[in-house]
Amino acid sequence: MSRLPFELLLALRYLRPKRTFVSVITLISVIGVMLGVAVLIIVISVMSGFDRQLREKLLGFNAHLRVIQPGELLANRDEIMARIMANPRVKGVAPFVQGKVMLETQPASGGSLVDAPIVRGVDAEREGGVSDLPKSVKDGEFNLRGNGLVIGRELASNLGLRVGDRVGILSPALFKRMRDVMKRSNGKELTEVSRLDEYTVKGIFDVGYYEFNANVVVTSLANAQDLYELEDNVHGLQITLHDSAQADAAQAELSRVLGLNYVVRTWKDDNSGILNALLVEKNVMFYLLFFIMIVAAFGITSAQITFVVQKTREIGVLKALGATNGQVRWLFLSQSLIVGVLGVIAGFGLGLLALHYRNNFLDLMNRLTGFELFPRTIYAFDRLPALIVPSDIAIICGGSLFICLLAGLLPAWSAGRLQPVEALRHE
Repeated sequence: MSRLPFELLLALRYLRPKRTFVSVITLISVIGVMLGVAVLIIVISVMSGFDRQLREKLLGFNAHLRVIQPGELLANRDEIMARIMANPRVKGVAPFVQGKVMLETQPASGGSLVDAPIVRGVDAEREGGVSDLPKSVKDGEFNLRGNGLVIGRELASNLGLRVGDRVGILSPALFKRMRDVMKRSNGKELTEVSRLDEYTVKGIFDVGYYEFNANVVVTSLANAQDLYELEDNVHGLQITLHDSAQADAAQAELSRVLGLNYVVRTWKDDNSGILNALLVEKNVMFYLLFFIMIVAAFGITSAQITFVVQKTREIGVLKALGATNGQVRWLFLSQSLIVGVLGVIAGFGLGLLALHYRNNFLDLMNRLTGFELFPRTIYAFDRLPALIVPSDIAIICGGSLFICLLAGLLPAWSAGRLQPVEALRHE
């Protein structure tokens, strides 16, 4: 003999597949809950994957902290670096020079191509301690000796550059000299200063993030200082920590040590726009897609109302046999709960399956439609990322079950209020 409460036994019995309109509505309700849960799991996991991968790429190419002196160049960098390294949270520190330049290709035949990337001057010996850039070189080598230049994969592709090619760089300092000469001589002596600084592509890097691959070139610190005529000064210092989660604490400590003349910025400060936009988008998508669950809940409510009407006689008999209002209500709430549990379990499985084969499905859709559904130029990543966060899954599944219970509350309350005499009046 089953030890289950009779309310649950009756709920299971009534939910057995039958060729009735109520069974069809119940099946549709289960499918609605399943699709709602699956879509929520897929979307939220993909958004979480975007967030994680974006953070990894940002931290791989940029340091955790930057120290700058607003409006001025950093002159006494060795002294400041020593004070920074005294902090136990700091793992490494390196100087940098960074700014815009104009780059022109110098092909053996045909016309040249021009772009305006960001040039970053780094200390080749220290750079490996503050970023993954030296390990990200896919073609050639991370060689900044002489007039060596390392460029991003997308920039190399756009300009048709390969390892060993030569390029010309027009720096702001050279542009200023050209403008001054033109003012003094009306352009007659411009040829003397119009020759661009020549560099050789020694390596092509790929950090997995389109914006960096398409807009950054890297050279030695000395070359960048020459391009900007900084002498021995730099624009700032890059700092990497043992734990990136301690960036805010390290920022506060270093700000106190260095004083008010220096500004310490975290990687989140430098990328707050895109990180905040991604967080807002994730939250908005979560709230909007949860309306799918509300639509599925209306299906449950509709099925339960129809079921209560059809089972009015049985409700009267149960009441006449001594069933309480609470037991009758729990009978119909149990049906909503069972529909919710079945839908959530099926949606959980479907969501995980879709996430596992997400890129296979994306490749299939790309081939069928003939165009790129996930363009790198827009989303900055090669593949569709995903991260399953247990807390997000718990909120989705728990919230879906709660909505399913709420959907059956009104019909259950109505069934519990039926009186035996009214229910059996026409029998």
